[in-house]
Amino acid sequence: MFIRRQFLSIAAGGVVAAVLAPRLGFAQQLTEDEVFRDPDAPVLGNPKGDVTIVEFFDYQCPYCKKSHPDVESVVTEDGNVRLIMKDWPVFGDVSVFASQAVLGANELGAYRQAMEALMATPASLSQDDVKRLLTSAGLDLSKVAEAVRRNEKKISNLLTRNYNQATAFNFAGTPSFVIGRATSSGMLSKDGIRDLIKQARAA
Repeated sequence: MFIRRQFLSIAAGGVVAAVLAPRLGFAQQLTEDEVFRDPDAPVLGNPKGDVTIVEFFDYQCPYCKKSHPDVESVVTEDGNVRLIMKDWPVFGDVSVFASQAVLGANELGAYRQAMEALMATPASLSQDDVKRLLTSAGLDLSKVAEAVRRNEKKISNLLTRNYNQATAFNFAGTPSFVIGRATSSGMLSKDGIRDLIKQARAA
């Protein structure tokens, strides 16, 4: 089971963006396939899109919850962007619990349903909140729990890979993004997301 007790600092609301030099960001420890093509990471948007946004997030991060609708809006508006959601539970055991539950729901084909239920709440969560929200979204908690148990190693390994990638990018907290060869830590405006997509297409 994924346990990460060394939690990172709360994300600042500001934006620090840096364009990666060719190969620089991925060369040290990561490959592009590891970041953009992890077969276990949920993919939203257009799975065949020509640009990929990777969003590192936490279900208890208020900035993630505030930012996510803008990200999804730009992805929908564009129509040719893959959006990869990478759980990076930095706010404690409840965040880990929430990530495991939603990734369990993913195994049942209900990722968006579960993810949106938790992202729609502005506040921090308890385990009871997570259970209540998933139930309200129409999910059967006993089936979700069984899916988590059945896929425990797969989910744990994915969360570990996400953690290692986020730290390899030196992200300070959530939300953080990789768009093309650019990284950004903190919230992005719609225009900021569009600009980074444009840069990725021009590269």
